[in-house]
Formats: sequence, structure tokens, C-alpha cells
Amino acid sequence: MRETDRMGGFAKGLKIIEAFDEEAPRLSIAEAANRTGLDRATARRCLLTLSELGYADYDGKFFALTPKILRLGHAWLSATPLPAILQPHLDRLSEKVGQSASASVLDGTEVVYIARASQRRVMSINLMPGSRLPAYCASMGRVLLAGLTDDEVRDALAASPLKANTAFTLTDPKDLLAEIAKVRTSGYAIIDQELEVGLCSIAVPVKDSRGRLVAAINIGAPAGQISATDMAARFLPALTETQSILRPLLR
Repeated sequence: MRETDRMGGFAKGLKIIEAFDEEAPRLSIAEAANRTGLDRATARRCLLTLSELGYADYDGKFFALTPKILRLGHAWLSATPLPAILQPHLDRLSEKVGQSASASVLDGTEVVYIARASQRRVMSINLMPGSRLPAYCASMGRVLLAGLTDDEVRDALAASPLKANTAFTLTDPKDLLAEIAKVRTSGYAIIDQELEVGLCSIAVPVKDSRGRLVAAINIGAPAGQISATDMAARFLPALTETQSILRPLLR
């Protein structure tokens, strides 16, 4: 793309929107500038514009996004048939195994949930379409990373904050590369309490009729009920059956 085709102001506005997250649901102008690397004047203009258009509330000091911001994400969910195709199959999968089932796609260093069938809450956070998790320590993330080249995986890991969420979390890039290589060979990924203590999950890739990787699906279960070593025997047949059913439906 030519530089003259780029809308700098629009790009800066998107950076401001992305600055809000679970850890910072309310931001001052200075905090927004610090998080985005923009100067205070630019951050102020972007925030005030969001407020004027109804995408943010402003109390005189802090800005917070409003529910109207969901329109931006809903536009993607509405424009692609993928979530609608996956949802009924996740519902059946979840009902069959008695555990929660989810689907996600890769967005940079994170997985974004696009569909979910919840039997019970197994994480401290409430996962739903639009929720994000770091790819390096999520079962669906490792499946999706395994679909990249080694160089692309290295770049993704280099850009990820490799934080030890628990004592079980792999954070060494060499260990993660080796684990992702195993996922490529086996065709599935198992996470043993790396995201959160008490949670195990198993994921498989979802490919379209041409063999292109388009998403990942997983099953999450409490570690107190099902150990990580039992996940494959317990859930992999149901996951691969769903995987096979979905492939001809995705074009």
C-alpha cells in the first residue's frame, strides 16, 4: 500500500480503541498516550472524537468504552458465515461430552473466540465470542500457531509477552517451538493448567474443503475431574468427528 493511501488519523483512532482492555477499562488522556505511544494532543483528539460519536463515555478525567463499540466486532461476526456454521456443531459437541466447547481464530499473538457452547464455567473469566487469550499458552492457540511456518511462529512468540500464568506455563521460546512442532505431528494440542490452575483443554484444527486452516475448536474441562493425560482418550474422538463433519461445510 502506498503511504498516500494510508489514513493516519484512522489508524491512530484504532490504536486508542485497542488501548482499552481488562486491565485498563478506564483511561485518562495521559494513560492512553502512554499505552499507544501517541502524543497527548493526538490521544486527546481521538478520545474526544470517540466520546462525541458515542463510542466512549467521559467523566471529565477518564474515558471508558461504551457498548456501542461492540458494533465494530459484530460487523465481522455478521459478515462471515464461520461462527454461524460452527455454533450448532459446538452445541452438539458440548452436549455429547458434557463439557464446554469453543472455536477461535488467530489474531496476531492472540486467539479470538468466535463461538462457544458452555456447560459450566471452568475459568475465572467469562469466555464468550470476542474474548481473547494469548495464543502461546492456549490449546487453540497452539493448534493455530502450528499452522504457521517456523519463522512465523518465532515472530509470534517474539511479539508475545511470555508470562508464566501458573507454575505449569511454558515460557521458554525453545520449549514452545518444540511443543508446537509436536502439535503439527499429532494434530492436536493439550494444555495442562498453563492458562489457569484447574483448567485443562484439548484442541484440534478446523480446515475447509480445500485443506486451509480456518479456525480451531477445543474442549475445556476441570483438572480435578479429568487429568491432562486422559484428555485425548476422553475427548479426541468427539473432536475429530466434529472436525470431519465441518470440513465439507467450509468452502
